[in-house]
Amino acid sequence: MSLHIEDTGGNGQPVILIHGWPLSSAAWEYQTPALNQAGHRVIAYDRRGFGRSTAPDDTYDYDTLAADLEQIIKDKDLNDVSLVGFSMGGGEVARFIGNHGEARLKNVVFASAVPPYLMQSDDNPEGPLTQEAADEFEQNLRADRDAFFESFTKDFFTADGDLKVTEEQRQHALDLCKQSSPEAALGCMEAWATTDFREDLKKITVPTLVLHGTADGIVPVEGSGHRTHKIVAHSHLCEIDGAPHGCNTSHVQDFNADLLDFLGKH
Repeated sequence: MSLHIEDTGGNGQPVILIHGWPLSSAAWEYQTPALNQAGHRVIAYDRRGFGRSTAPDDTYDYDTLAADLEQIIKDKDLNDVSLVGFSMGGGEVARFIGNHGEARLKNVVFASAVPPYLMQSDDNPEGPLTQEAADEFEQNLRADRDAFFESFTKDFFTADGDLKVTEEQRQHALDLCKQSSPEAALGCMEAWATTDFREDLKKITVPTLVLHGTADGIVPVEGSGHRTHKIVAHSHLCEIDGAPHGCNTSHVQDFNADLLDFLGKH
């Protein structure tokens, strides 16, 4: 298994960008230049099975995905790292700390992120994802990938009934979705839908930013961002008013300003 990694190099403070599902590191195109300009060393990678990384047949659970992240940090001998996890990528941030600790970390960012626990259950009544909705999601993906991704990318960038990006930007995201392997897309869907990160979040002591759009229709801020902020008591919450799930593309100026302000202060 081989991961595709983009590394701008240099001696700046390292920032690792972890993309959402089912995109790739190319989804960070509006953040990488801004971070570089601010003096950061930016490392963005394609999760196993997505973008230009190879795709094993199985092993898409978060323990494995966090181990992939740990390997990148070790191989590059990084310290004082900022982890920025978008959507599904927020799960890697949480599980990385749960399994591997914070010794090499400086701070973390949860952007439109899935923690603490999406799936609604008896012990997680505030979970924003019902089993019925998850089952329908999976059935639609299995039945017709192209039709599913067409609909998904619209929902990804829509807030209050309006598409908040250009059609060109949506098509670019659609192309990234189609690069995912079928096994990875399904395996990671199960992972982000069903993984409980509540105990992982309790272990976070480094400075933490929770960044979320108020009109997120994929990962609602009330069921995810607000709850993560509550569990990580010292965290800082930044809400982007009227922003959809894909706020790093639709609201670039707000997203980048909040991100750079946090990284600069912490």
